[in-house]
Amino acid sequence: MSFIARIFGRPDSAAATAATATVSAEARSLADPAPWLLDLFGAVPASSGVTVSPTTAMRCTPVRAAVEAIAEGIGGLPLHVYRRGQDGARDRASDHPAYALLHDQANDWSPAPQFREQLTRDALLHGNGFAHIGRDATGTPRELIRLDPAVMIVERDQATGEPVYRLAQAVGQRALDRRDILHIAAPSLDGIKGTSPVQQCREAIALALAMERYAAALFGNGGRPSGILSFPAKLTADAASRIKASWQAATSGANTAGTAVLEEGGSFTPLAFSSTDAQFLELWQHVVTEIARVFRVPPHLIFELGRATWGNAGEMGATFLRFTLMRWIKAWEGEVRLKLLTQEERADHYAEFLVDDLLRADLAARATAYAQLIAARVLNPNEVRAMENRAPYAGGDEFLNPNTTSTTPNQEGEA
Repeated sequence: MSFIARIFGRPDSAAATAATATVSAEARSLADPAPWLLDLFGAVPASSGVTVSPTTAMRCTPVRAAVEAIAEGIGGLPLHVYRRGQDGARDRASDHPAYALLHDQANDWSPAPQFREQLTRDALLHGNGFAHIGRDATGTPRELIRLDPAVMIVERDQATGEPVYRLAQAVGQRALDRRDILHIAAPSLDGIKGTSPVQQCREAIALALAMERYAAALFGNGGRPSGILSFPAKLTADAASRIKASWQAATSGANTAGTAVLEEGGSFTPLAFSSTDAQFLELWQHVVTEIARVFRVPPHLIFELGRATWGNAGEMGATFLRFTLMRWIKAWEGEVRLKLLTQEERADHYAEFLVDDLLRADLAARATAYAQLIAARVLNPNEVRAMENRAPYAGGDEFLNPNTTSTTPNQEGEA
């Protein structure tokens, strides 16, 4: 039974009542909470002693950078609904009800890009992103409303194998039709409910958080190794307290460059960094790379630029699309086809992200590619101008090879 069922469930048998009474009678403290309580708040302590939850994970800078790289990428790419023609051509189906929901605004208060970004972020942090599809009396989708993943329950129907969705409420649970739930799921083992990368790989995230705390404490104390004050004779308690206060006032915090005055023949012996301290940056770089692996994000996108160069930056952008974003793009396109298109519409309608901007190269490379495509009569000049956000010109709709034709437009636009 899930943690929501523990809270809102209504046991209807004597055995279930007895089990509930046993759980209620069990004495637990905040120092040793029950597993279901940790599950409730999404907070699971790691071996390093750091509690990892979606909220604390976003305080880790590499995690935040990785999550935002994917979520903002999905939110920033245009998503269109297309209609196939009989001749193989395709046109944007701007008259389809789902087009406005996916491209313009999901509801009265959520722009479509922001909505897609948030659902993808939910899937990355919680394992699942949910939205309710509001339909009118004819069954036409009219709005998409995000649902909090913390109050959604997803289980497999043992008879049919299909997912069953329930919404936890103040009293009991409410069943939701699976056809009215837009579900963006992270990779999982059962194929029904996504598994959060944050919880699956919490040890790597906890290590990053622990190292951040260590660095903050180190530099909060001046960023210098501690040392030993030694004296030839035994000091009284008052003298030791006075010398310690004088030393700390002269050398700690903002006074790290101050000059300390030692009395009683004292001397200071600094302690060197340990091997672990000396390799802190190396360990930190390893942790950042581990988090990049967790989210399958190229390290340069979370600003780990150790192996990035100006020459391979463009190729790494294409790598991000192929091996990171494409999985989420296909998840969105599949859910839209399944939930927002009718059985009849699926024959000639489909949703597709426009990824041209991610593959856009520098101006010189684009000009060379465009010239080759025009010469091969794959594109005409006006189609190329549209791709570069420029107005068409008269005669630019013809498919001509400029390398083999001698007809060029004159100043008046006539051939």
